[in-house]
Amino acid sequence: MALTTAVSLTGDDLTLADVWAVAVKDAPAELSEEGRAKLHRARELVERAAAESSGEHTYGINTGFGRFVSKTIPPELAEELQLRLLRSHACGVGDPYPREVVRAAMLLRANALAKGYSGARPATVELLLECLNRGVTPIVPSRGSVGASGDLAPLAHLALPLVGEGSATVDGEALDGGAALARAGLEPVVLHAKEGLSLINGTQFMTAIGALVLVRAGRLARTADVACALSLEALQGSRASFLPDIHELRPLPGQQAAAANVLRLLEGSAILEAHRWCDKVQDAYSLRCAPQVHGASRDLLAYAEATVAVELNAATDNPLVLVERGELVSNGNFHGQPLAFALDAAAMALAELASISERRVERLTNPSLSDGLPAFLTHDGGLNSGFMIPQYVAASLVSENKVLCHPAGVDSIPTSAGQEDHVSMGNASALKCWQVLANAERALAIELL
Repeated sequence: MALTTAVSLTGDDLTLADVWAVAVKDAPAELSEEGRAKLHRARELVERAAAESSGEHTYGINTGFGRFVSKTIPPELAEELQLRLLRSHACGVGDPYPREVVRAAMLLRANALAKGYSGARPATVELLLECLNRGVTPIVPSRGSVGASGDLAPLAHLALPLVGEGSATVDGEALDGGAALARAGLEPVVLHAKEGLSLINGTQFMTAIGALVLVRAGRLARTADVACALSLEALQGSRASFLPDIHELRPLPGQQAAAANVLRLLEGSAILEAHRWCDKVQDAYSLRCAPQVHGASRDLLAYAEATVAVELNAATDNPLVLVERGELVSNGNFHGQPLAFALDAAAMALAELASISERRVERLTNPSLSDGLPAFLTHDGGLNSGFMIPQYVAASLVSENKVLCHPAGVDSIPTSAGQEDHVSMGNASALKCWQVLANAERALAIELL
């Protein structure tokens, strides 16, 4: 059921929780009066620049794009320029992004425009938000972005339904953009100067995946502690390595938090108390070092979350409309390198939560390691295979994650005839992280089983 409290967009205070509410829970979103005022101020500057730019090049208003920056476009073709920009850039391929990722990207693009540095008209932002609120979800292929200038191809696919082109789903049915708008009772917009560029320059798909990943990752980090605590009991382990005295001597925030969480979960455990005086001296690393491993993952996720939290409210357009200076300034805020690094790091963090979990699954199912538990946790071995194959599945997921954790953010390939000679590959980082997260969730679920 959709939430009724609308997320109000100012461009400055969107949170991960807001993104989750709109993208996953279908909460509505609206343009704040503050955001509307900022849009008006920036738009006035763009229109003034468009009226005065016939004798000089103003990127995004009377020039081509990328390597065609030196090509002059006459004023009478200003609107056609923006429409053709969307058409030419909407050439992504591959499976579409999941619905929640597209909804998050729509919200983030509207928030970036509301910040007042892009120069779009309020009417264009309102239409984007009406599509979001009425369930018009653009169909956006997931491959084709190199992460600079932002997510050009995906955002072009996202924007096309606003002009009645492209394709979108409404109530689960795929329609062409015009029909999708009509189904929702909406009319297409005619883009004015710079608006096409304002819709597609930015990091919103990378950031959308990052935001949704990090909400789920926070849950998964806590789930890993729960699974560890259960396995520690089943394997008759010790609480001693989780005592705060130990972790105060290496005061890494994530390590301390993970240790404290597991210790709290084990409080009053009759199972562990019954084996306090057994002859076991030390637990295996997958138990004894869980705070250090879980904690390192928590710290990496905290870094990724800090980066994404900034990006949620960042101005990543080009050129930026600097109202106070009265200028449109070319810049590089669209470059996805910060997100590429953050999402590569998040993938590593999630992969390790799964990796150490799989080792605990092995200890639970292997009679040589489980201190008296039946082989593969079944009493009729041979007739029953028990949990033999779930451990295989966990091993498969962990192994796949090892390949996916090769960082995409250290790669680059020049585009636009060398004009865009260093790119971030941040979309690849995001897509890999999304898959690593799904694999890690399933691996942890196997330990919980």
